[in-house]
Amino acid sequence: MKKKLVRKITDNALIAAIYYVVTILLAGVAFYDVQFRIAEILLFLVFFRKDFIIGVTIGCLLANLHSPLLPWDPIFGTLATLVSGLLIAYSKRLYFGIIYPTIINGVVIGIMLHVILSLPLLATIGLVALGEFVVLLFGHAVFSILGKQASFLNLLMADHRNENHNE
Repeated sequence: MKKKLVRKITDNALIAAIYYVVTILLAGVAFYDVQFRIAEILLFLVFFRKDFIIGVTIGCLLANLHSPLLPWDPIFGTLATLVSGLLIAYSKRLYFGIIYPTIINGVVIGIMLHVILSLPLLATIGLVALGEFVVLLFGHAVFSILGKQASFLNLLMADHRNENHNE
């Protein structure tokens, strides 16, 4: 029991660190209205193990503390990732990992950027959603393949193991 708890904590710490580092390294395309936040691909991990929402959310929060849109991005950006992750965690199909974050981030971040930077609302929502969609489309392809690999699922200690869920 204790060994499993330590594993869950270290797994989530690793995910948070990866999210943070990838976002900071690619900060030029991770913030503002045209954003391709590559680390959002990690949201697909939540489909396989619900507790990974902790690592993804903490990583997002830490990365957003470097946002040029303080204090709003750590609040609303992290909230958008958390809600997306929770919806993905309880989804029956992997492709919801594209749909939920695209809509939620498009709307939440789009409105935030509209209010803070006075950017055109619909165009900003569209650009944020497009960037999220492109990144997650690639992530879906990767995790569709990985999700069918028993070794990957065992490594993650995955909750979802039925191949029919990965469509």
